[in-house]
Amino acid sequence: MSKTVLMLTPGYPGEMPHFTRGLSEHGATVLGVANGPAHELPEMARRHLSDYLQAPDLFTNTDAAIAQIKRWLGTRTLDRVCCLWEPGVEVAAQIREALGVPGQSYEQALRFRNKDLMKQALSAGGVRVPHHAVASNAAEVWAAAEQVGYPLIIKPIAGAGSQDTFRCDDEKEVAAAIKQLGHIEVVDVEEFIDGEEFTYDTICAGGDIKYFHVGYYRPRPLIARTNEWISPQTLSFRHVDDPWVAGGLALGEQVIKVLGYDTGFTHMEWYRKANGEVVFGEIAARPPGARTVDLMNFASDVDLFHGWAEAELLGTFSLEIERKYNAACITKRAHGQGRIHRIEGLDRIKARCGDAICAIDLLPIGSMRRDWKSTLLSDGYITLRHPDWQTTQDLADFVGTDLHLYAG
Repeated sequence: MSKTVLMLTPGYPGEMPHFTRGLSEHGATVLGVANGPAHELPEMARRHLSDYLQAPDLFTNTDAAIAQIKRWLGTRTLDRVCCLWEPGVEVAAQIREALGVPGQSYEQALRFRNKDLMKQALSAGGVRVPHHAVASNAAEVWAAAEQVGYPLIIKPIAGAGSQDTFRCDDEKEVAAAIKQLGHIEVVDVEEFIDGEEFTYDTICAGGDIKYFHVGYYRPRPLIARTNEWISPQTLSFRHVDDPWVAGGLALGEQVIKVLGYDTGFTHMEWYRKANGEVVFGEIAARPPGARTVDLMNFASDVDLFHGWAEAELLGTFSLEIERKYNAACITKRAHGQGRIHRIEGLDRIKARCGDAICAIDLLPIGSMRRDWKSTLLSDGYITLRHPDWQTTQDLADFVGTDLHLYAG
């Protein structure tokens, strides 16, 4: 029998239409809800939705939005409520509880959104996490800094993507961070872990990990988010049995068990210190962003939008995973401000990288460049793949150094 799924924000961010497609092509009746009008949905999302509701209060007044959804559903019943966008994870849980739909509860969702609750639960379960403290005003930030010690990180307690995140090496930098965090109600002040930064991403069903992926950030997101000239890279690591990442995989498996995660996508971040110690960063009940699911697909020539949908709807995962390639997504930031007026180096990139290139998505000439601090994809990206790890990094570095967009 066909299942009926309520999909929150089926058209945004950019990967969501593909997840909507996955559900639909697995035979589900997909009902979409978001706060924007239907005509703004991407064509793929519209094509795979059976119905759509614009709920203006979805992220501002959950009770009102739930009442509107109930009226709209009428006699229709739901089998699943899905949201793969970070700001909607708690909302989706509240909808499930209000409508009696199985899936992640609100209490469970809070442990994935609230970094303090998350770290408390993980620490109690024996997972090594950064030492941390919560603060809701300047005085508490200063007290937390004294408790945690330097260097430290200050970040929103429910943030994502390294936004509004500051490394502080001394009191002067703490004072500067406090001035920039006035719009954030609660922050997490935590030990800075000096090491390489990785991801551990999973698709789970019934509490079992059906698929996993290891990603690697070059450089660390905090560095990339504070230096405009950098072309950030996210890489998909092919050799997941390598001792280099073994500790992180064990951490991720432990986290899934400690938090009791059941079904869906997860995105985790972890660190490997120079001495080999691994430290867990955080987990989100959603897939990684910035086209990382595309990297997973390119690395194995599969469709994980379909794979996730199967796990969500049926509790199974039948994709055969052969890790054929390493893959890399290199995002580019234009020089200057205003409209893109010139792109240099693309022909050289194509000539050297050749068939290794999977996708090119750069802002066209005449487009306004984006605010590099508020988007992970910046002014466009190139995705490539190669069986050899060092070659993958070399090609990614070539894109980083030789491709230039100019705005003015």
